[in-house]
Amino acid sequence: MIRDEDLLILHPPELTAVERLYLPQILSGFRTTLRHMFNIKRRNRVVVQYPEQKRELRVSNYRGVHRLNKDPDGRIACVACFMCSTACPAHCIHIEAGESPWPDREKYPVKFDIDELRCIYCGMCEEACPCDAIELTPHYDIVGRTREEMIFDKEKLLDVFDRTKDAKPRKNPAVTDYGLTGGQDRSAGLPTAHPKL
Repeated sequence: MIRDEDLLILHPPELTAVERLYLPQILSGFRTTLRHMFNIKRRNRVVVQYPEQKRELRVSNYRGVHRLNKDPDGRIACVACFMCSTACPAHCIHIEAGESPWPDREKYPVKFDIDELRCIYCGMCEEACPCDAIELTPHYDIVGRTREEMIFDKEKLLDVFDRTKDAKPRKNPAVTDYGLTGGQDRSAGLPTAHPKL
């Protein structure tokens, strides 16, 4: 039973006639818009002439096109656990699993597709992956003439890895590094080469 002294009753504030018209809020919004529109110094600092000029990205937190990582033996690191496709809010990851030809894992992805046009680049797939097989790179300037060109299959995602393998797109937290990026042994409790975000 809830006691009367545990109840908190909130009363909405009484608005004046001017506040009910929302004119001060509308004028404040116009003032902010005009201040940004006519601020030449800020515009020169923010606006770039793309594609000749490109804005410098913070690689540590930028989420661009996906890549599928390879393990130290050069094989695909994915174990087809379906965690990324389950966590994806846009439902743009499609995986077909098959029996692994390698003795150290049960399954591997026979087919792995990501619809880059449907993706919202939230990073949930990257966070859900238990073996750091999928990552988002800082590359954003991908183009395609048809929708089919923007569906990245396993070979295309591994090609992105081959082109970007020298640069780690984002620093993994110490908990999920799994030794793929030069971190030390987790069982010894030693710190990794990459600090936590």
